[in-house]
Amino acid sequence: MENSHTSRPRGRPRNRPTNEPVSTVRALERALTLLEIIAEADSLSLTELSQRAGMPASTAHRLLITLQNRGYLEFRDDTQQWAVGVEAFRIGRSFARRIKVVDVGRPVLRDLMAQTGETANMAIADDGDVVFVSQVETHEPIRAFHRPGTRAHMHASGIGKALLAHLGPEALDRWMRRKGLTAYTENTICDPQTLRREMAETRSRGWAIDNEERTLGMRCVAAAIYNVYGEAIAGLSVSGPTVRIPDKVLAEYGVLVRCAADIVTERIGGEQPEENQRGTM
Repeated sequence: MENSHTSRPRGRPRNRPTNEPVSTVRALERALTLLEIIAEADSLSLTELSQRAGMPASTAHRLLITLQNRGYLEFRDDTQQWAVGVEAFRIGRSFARRIKVVDVGRPVLRDLMAQTGETANMAIADDGDVVFVSQVETHEPIRAFHRPGTRAHMHASGIGKALLAHLGPEALDRWMRRKGLTAYTENTICDPQTLRREMAETRSRGWAIDNEERTLGMRCVAAAIYNVYGEAIAGLSVSGPTVRIPDKVLAEYGVLVRCAADIVTERIGGEQPEENQRGTM
């Protein structure tokens, strides 16, 4: 008599529908969507979450409970809201450990903030954007704030422009075709030829400027960090209101930020690029 166990495909649970992998993947996608929405907003109620995710509250609640049981989310009884849990933080820290530039750059950011009195930032390149990974805030009441994990469009970001400046002409054109030049303020560079000229100036002086191009009233000065191949992989910046970063201090801050970025490059074993070396982001 044939053993019933031998006819069942390996790896498929007994008496489970054959379409379970599809439904499981869909549930995973929905759970990750909820996690991303909460991470962006810090905390939200079930109603707000279900509305933003476009799913029934009952479905969202089941997924939230699962994430809570695994420590990725926590529920705050006092506010009746969901927030990111400690397990999500632990997973995120594993990424930071892999990108050693974050840990190496932390003391450099602190020194940069102390030197300028302005918020110091670090961001990395990812899929044609910049992602902020570390920040040391100024003690001033008005400050720039970039939550770790925040993405920004490169052409309207100081660090983004510092990274774009190290793309060759063809790579820069490919980036523009792919990402476009969205206007955020009246100062945003939206013309390809103007951006090309700006990148040439950035390479020449060694540091980039976000001159109220993402947010009116805010300025940023940034410089690139290089890996062992001389490729621009990350950047440092100082950012703050234009009243505290007027034209007369731009060059001074540019030199400070360039020196700080060079320190991080040296400490991670990176190399300054040759004049004809360009990244392929």
